[in-house]
Amino acid sequence: MVFSRRLLTLGIAALVAGAAMSTHAAKVYKWTDRNGVTHYGDSAPDNASAAVKSGSVKVIPVAAEPGAVARLRLETNNGRYLAFADNNLAGPIEVLLQSRGGGVDSDPPLPARATVPARGSTLVAVLDGSRGGELLMDSLPGDPSAQPRDFEYLLPLQQRGFRIDQGFGGGFSHNDSQNRYAIDFAAEIGTPVLAAREGVVMQVENDFAKAGLNRERYGGRANFIRILHDDGTMALYAHLREEGVLVRVGQRVRAGQQIGLSGNTGFTTGPHLHFVIQVNRGMKLESLPFRMRGPAGPLRIAGGAGH
Repeated sequence: MVFSRRLLTLGIAALVAGAAMSTHAAKVYKWTDRNGVTHYGDSAPDNASAAVKSGSVKVIPVAAEPGAVARLRLETNNGRYLAFADNNLAGPIEVLLQSRGGGVDSDPPLPARATVPARGSTLVAVLDGSRGGELLMDSLPGDPSAQPRDFEYLLPLQQRGFRIDQGFGGGFSHNDSQNRYAIDFAAEIGTPVLAAREGVVMQVENDFAKAGLNRERYGGRANFIRILHDDGTMALYAHLREEGVLVRVGQRVRAGQQIGLSGNTGFTTGPHLHFVIQVNRGMKLESLPFRMRGPAGPLRIAGGAGH
């Protein structure tokens, strides 16, 4: 859901691979123009246009893949390779560049880390172009220098009443560092999801449609919204329904604003909203305990099994 890795081989092929972006669209649109010519695209054409034949637009579903957090890009300069990290998110990320099997001379020496600003690019290392080798770049959302502040969050769902199916330290899936302090709220598919705190939409996934208990198959295939707060913490709203994201990357949202629709996608046993506050602690996402206000006052969040 959050971790991204890129592999390149030093040489001519690396320059070509470095220019390619990962495919993420889960739909391809097919339509015919007035001259009978068929077109394909990743967004729907304007049906009001005279160039599109009436009723000709068709949607072709394709397999969705998680979007890349960042891209590793190589440029040549006087016989050297300049290794850049391009950030695809609307918030800071951290990257780790290393060589597979060693043998790549660089400045600074590999492995090398860098923080990349929102939608920005950062030179991570300068590599010796006289020797071949393979490069791996891992990337993770969040600024490792973030300083979290105490905050009382709003309920992230608009519904009558609520039920927590799995709280802090829940044994089913809240037993690792990035989910230990997560809450799973029971919610029917289509329940409005609200921003629990003001922030900027940093990252979204919106194209997944299936759910299951095979972690390898579904673990990274949940629809979600990641919102960056002004103290560097990030709220994750996960398992949204297909096309259940109602905000765009880079949009600032206010607390209580509807941002999505709950669903049942990814690694899950049933419909619910997974909510967690996370921070990057040096190429490692960690969840943070937090306070939340319910209809009758502060919530008492306990561990438990469930979704």
